[in-house]
Amino acid sequence: MRVVFVHGACVRNGSWWWHLAAAALQERGISSVAPALPSCGEGDRPAGPQGPGLPEDVAAVRGALTEGDEPIVVVAHSYGGIVAAEAAAGVKTVRHLVLVSSYLPEPGESLSTFGTDVPPPFLDFDPDGGTFGVRPELVAETFLQDCPPDIARDAAALLVRQTLAVTQQPVRAAAWHDLPTTYLVCTEDRGTPAAAQREFSRRADKVIEVKAGHHPFLSQPQTVADIIAGLSLPRQRTWCGGSTPPSTGGTSSVCSPS
Repeated sequence: MRVVFVHGACVRNGSWWWHLAAAALQERGISSVAPALPSCGEGDRPAGPQGPGLPEDVAAVRGALTEGDEPIVVVAHSYGGIVAAEAAAGVKTVRHLVLVSSYLPEPGESLSTFGTDVPPPFLDFDPDGGTFGVRPELVAETFLQDCPPDIARDAAALLVRQTLAVTQQPVRAAAWHDLPTTYLVCTEDRGTPAAAQREFSRRADKVIEVKAGHHPFLSQPQTVADIIAGLSLPRQRTWCGGSTPPSTGGTSSVCSPS
């Protein structure tokens, strides 16, 4: 079993955000990787009006998912759930999706589908510059209030501006239709309220509530690792009409595991 972590919006260095949970999993013999998201400026093009967006993020994560033949669990946080929904579609080695304070979009839905009419105060939007980001002065109290001070300080140093277009770009596939899905509701989250998460989680197969803020993998990494390690993974899926999984642009149905 291998875990592919997908980080949330407006940050860089996914490996750091997941490093505590990754270490706890490694102690159990479970390896992991956290691919970079180009829309966060983690590549050869800066975020902005002409910068990389959701399609590039999907391609980056899909690249990590198609390496090797080990069974994979995708663990996506916040915006990462938008990316994972399309990136994991039709990848035969992916056996489970775990969404942490995140979203399960249908094809045609985008990050903005799950937003509110009024922009949240902790985000800063720059339409002219084509980017958005988290207000540094609000990051600790909104997203990291239950984390140790050194973790909160290091996290704040990894904030970045992200391409604004990702908030409107729709996904073309919904991997969660064909995969077992677990949703982690973070009950103390001040960024995405628990009530909203519970509504989003209605599309998941299983819901687990964790008394934590927006980043339980930083505040309670052992808890997150226990949940991931305890998953029961189905065997490889057989797709109706043959053994080849569908492309990310189409629909699919699963006949049976094999």
